[in-house]
Amino acid sequence: MNDILNRQLLSVTGLVQLEKRIRRAATPEEFGFLVVNETHALVRYRQAILWRRTGVGNGKVSAVSGLALPDANAPFLVWLCKLLKHLDSKAGAGGAIEAVDASLLPPHLGEDWSEWLPPHALRIPLDGIDGKCLGCLLLVRDEPWTDHDRHLMAYLGDAYAHSWAALLDRHRGRRTAWADRRKGRLSLIVLALAAGLAWIPVRQSALAPAEVIPREPVVVRAPIDGVIDRFEVRPNELVAEGQLLLALDPARLQNRLDVARKAHEVGEAEYRQAAQQAVFDPRSKTNLAIFQGRMEQNAAEVAYLESLLDRIEVKAPRPGIVIFDDVNDWIGKPVSIGERILVVADPGEIELEIHLPVADAIALERGSEVTLFLNVDPQHPIAGTLTFASYQAGPTPEGALAYRLKASLSADAARPRIGMKGIAKVHGEETTLFYYIMRRPLAALRQRLGL
Repeated sequence: MNDILNRQLLSVTGLVQLEKRIRRAATPEEFGFLVVNETHALVRYRQAILWRRTGVGNGKVSAVSGLALPDANAPFLVWLCKLLKHLDSKAGAGGAIEAVDASLLPPHLGEDWSEWLPPHALRIPLDGIDGKCLGCLLLVRDEPWTDHDRHLMAYLGDAYAHSWAALLDRHRGRRTAWADRRKGRLSLIVLALAAGLAWIPVRQSALAPAEVIPREPVVVRAPIDGVIDRFEVRPNELVAEGQLLLALDPARLQNRLDVARKAHEVGEAEYRQAAQQAVFDPRSKTNLAIFQGRMEQNAAEVAYLESLLDRIEVKAPRPGIVIFDDVNDWIGKPVSIGERILVVADPGEIELEIHLPVADAIALERGSEVTLFLNVDPQHPIAGTLTFASYQAGPTPEGALAYRLKASLSADAARPRIGMKGIAKVHGEETTLFYYIMRRPLAALRQRLGL
């Protein structure tokens, strides 16, 4: 009997001490931490979640047991927020303590219950003195909840709600009083400052992706239809003029040339035989011109195939570096006559290619200032000058519409390697700070209103 009385006395003592600590919480964060972690001293559970209601069927997770700061973007918190919003929309203000499990939920929530929570949950609504729902406390564990647990949590829930409402009102009152005291002067200061800053002259500018490309490169194309057999150079390798770059597979042309040569030999033999017969048989002279034409046709076919065979080796038209994709992507690939294979460029002759999105387009003129920030070295910008701006927007490799710009780099600037990418800042005309900030909103408003 004494043991039972001692346990009951300890339980009541713990309840009073916890209620005292809750009522002395100085901030909502401290209150949430005490609720989800210290309640375990009176009721056993695996996890506790404090949810704050911001509207009907809407709210956010304020505290989770064992976590110092819940991450609202974590998958568990996202699913948990959906669950508590659903329970709140069903219960509303003035609801009673209820046991919750997966069977009471819609399929899109109940299917994931076993992944995130134990099977048995207890939802304790936290209602203020005026009956307004502040949120709820959700306790979960593996064992079913008993009537004793419900009665104890009913008392604790009432104490939690009273303390929470008083704490939120106190903080809301502090913010309101501070705002009321400073609202008048602060509004005037902000208004005057905004009016003054709105007319500060600034230069229009826009950021756009950029890439270092060769200036006036020589494009090497497929001289004939065929299949690439081998490469004699590697990407970005320096080559001299006339150096062998690649070769096409000669097998098909060689076979055709062998057949044409055999046909030419047969035509010559037929022509010689007809010429000998024409000496003794005047009627054979009528076929002599036919055999001669056939022989000449075969000879022309042989000469044509020999010229094609000489063109299967592609050589560098100028000194520079060769720019193309991986060699393995080309070996064995069929190409058509005129198809682009690689580019030979002077590494010292470079320029900047910029794709300015349509939404960021500003008025630009030749000679406008351009600043390049390379991805590999953004701390050292490179100055340049705009040399070309397209009048029409076209699709970029990423599928977006953009204006194509080109810029030359200053003579004393470091020469980046061809192919490097970064962000280019293009500078336009001077305007006011108000227009610089409100350019996009004004454009969107004009499109919507049709002005």
